[in-house]
Amino acid sequence: MRTEFILEAIAAVNEAVLNSEAELESLDREIGDGDHFINLKRGCAALLAMRDELAPLPPADALQRIGMKLLSTIGGASGPLIATFFMTMAKVEKAGDISSLAEIAAAFHASVEAIKQRGKADAGEKTMLDTLIPVADTFSRLTAADADPVQVFDAIQQAAEQGMLSTKDMIATKGRAAFLGERAIGHIDPGARSSQIIIHTITELAKQHQAA
Repeated sequence: MRTEFILEAIAAVNEAVLNSEAELESLDREIGDGDHFINLKRGCAALLAMRDELAPLPPADALQRIGMKLLSTIGGASGPLIATFFMTMAKVEKAGDISSLAEIAAAFHASVEAIKQRGKADAGEKTMLDTLIPVADTFSRLTAADADPVQVFDAIQQAAEQGMLSTKDMIATKGRAAFLGERAIGHIDPGARSSQIIIHTITELAKQHQAA
């Protein structure tokens, strides 16, 4: 893992989030608190402003500072969860250099597990985890099998999309959507969708690097 790639990913994700404003705001109005896009936009802007601060840092330190910044910047329920992801990635990176795709997969899996513990949630509850858990499982399985990197990235994108779409038919048990009961059925969870957008964006960037 390289800090340079992390910075490229921040810029790419910021653009993708801004381009998805209308969709994310619509999803969140339907079953959320109506502030999901605003919080993501604020978080991305804060990270973009840290570029000069992050650039000279080793990846572990960059990830830790990203997590701390997001913890203090992103409101709502998603802020602490997203921050937990990055701070867990930082701990794994600090424990040993993450360089291979399999090591990145293991770090990603550990970070998703940390979100599960922090949020006391799991797959099937109409949250971001319905995107993240299938991605973590797919990532770990294919890298353990030494699959071609582009095949891994394609499979991750597919798992993220399928996981995100699966939330449409779920009854929410977490967050504001839980109060809607069956009325939440038919709506995609905004956190699952934004997670899918972010994963798709980063894996597209990774494929570009692979082809270079």
